[in-house]
Amino acid sequence: MYWILNGPNLNRLGRRKPEIYGTLSMEQVVVDIQRTYPALHFQYRQSNHEGDLIDWLQHLTDTPADCQGIVLNAGGLSHTSVSLRDAVEEACESGLRIVEVHISDIYTREAFRHTSLLSDVVTHSIIGHGTNGYKEAIEWLEKH
Repeated sequence: MYWILNGPNLNRLGRRKPEIYGTLSMEQVVVDIQRTYPALHFQYRQSNHEGDLIDWLQHLTDTPADCQGIVLNAGGLSHTSVSLRDAVEEACESGLRIVEVHISDIYTREAFRHTSLLSDVVTHSIIGHGTNGYKEAIEWLEKH
């Protein structure tokens, strides 16, 4: 099973700043992923709460047989959360593969977005490929 974990404000995808994040809702993105990869199984979770993401990552770290890989878009927490970074690092050190996804190109936006605290501990990063980044992450996980 592949897990897609989204952080704060990604429940607003398609409505919040469509000029940056696009017009598709996350529900539409997930349906597209399921149609593109009908033989794969997915669990999708989104929360505006940092602790939820950490809890999910720790659960998957403790039960790795339930997880073939994680696609993680931590939203703004990517730039600010040392606690989330620690949970991602532990998960990757335990053998889980995590692909960080950013819909927008964080390096061409405001300076505070240029640093991701997750990039040096995740298995792979896909940045600035729009919502297609989620499918690219799954393809990467399937190949590696």
